[in-house]
Amino acid sequence: MQTFPIPAPAFDGKSRSVAAANAFEWLKQGWSLFVGNPGMWILLTVILIALTLGLTIIPLIGALAVNLIAPVLAAGLMRVCQRAENGEALDFADLLTGFRHNTNHLIMLGVFFLVGMLLIFVVVTVLAGGSVASALMPGSQVDIGLALGGLLLALFLSSALMLPLTMAFWFAPALVFFNNMTAADALRASFGACLKNIPSFLVYGLIVMVMLFFAALPAGLGLLVLLPVIAGSAYASYRDIFVAN
Repeated sequence: MQTFPIPAPAFDGKSRSVAAANAFEWLKQGWSLFVGNPGMWILLTVILIALTLGLTIIPLIGALAVNLIAPVLAAGLMRVCQRAENGEALDFADLLTGFRHNTNHLIMLGVFFLVGMLLIFVVVTVLAGGSVASALMPGSQVDIGLALGGLLLALFLSSALMLPLTMAFWFAPALVFFNNMTAADALRASFGACLKNIPSFLVYGLIVMVMLFFAALPAGLGLLVLLPVIAGSAYASYRDIFVAN
């Protein structure tokens, strides 16, 4: 006989399509989360950047470690956004919440990301790297135009292949952290949700690109504001698109 209370079914990754104009609302909500406690947001951003750079300079394993724990830190940022939305006090420990909840699946996201980046590198190298390498060899007679064409092809291929990888990872840390999904299921759900909402993300991406340009002008200091806003907008997009959050 069924015992009570009956446990709720596991979240299946169901998402919805939203209007392209919702991209503006995501950024507006990201800004609202930031202005609620700008000093703490800037401090958390500085700490996050320092932590990332500190790991990166470690020989051999630094860059690998950064990629592996990036989803863990992203989940921490989502938790910070949730606390800010609920009007709760923010704390540095919030950034490390991913090390205490669903950590294994978050680390697996990092593994999948590294594998994806490796595959992209191999494909770009095989299809476009040969002409560039030949032109750079001493005494090479390869036309410079061919080398330039190879370089442009490499940039195009890498950008084109990074797009689906980014789609798969956009919502994945939040889905693992908040909805207890496995890494593989979260990647599939994230990719499907982004695919449903291509117009929204096209608008969002164009706006963010412009904002990044201007944020980088004053010695990059604008990024201390923009990065928290982007984190808040990513959380807002997750709340907007996924129905069980």
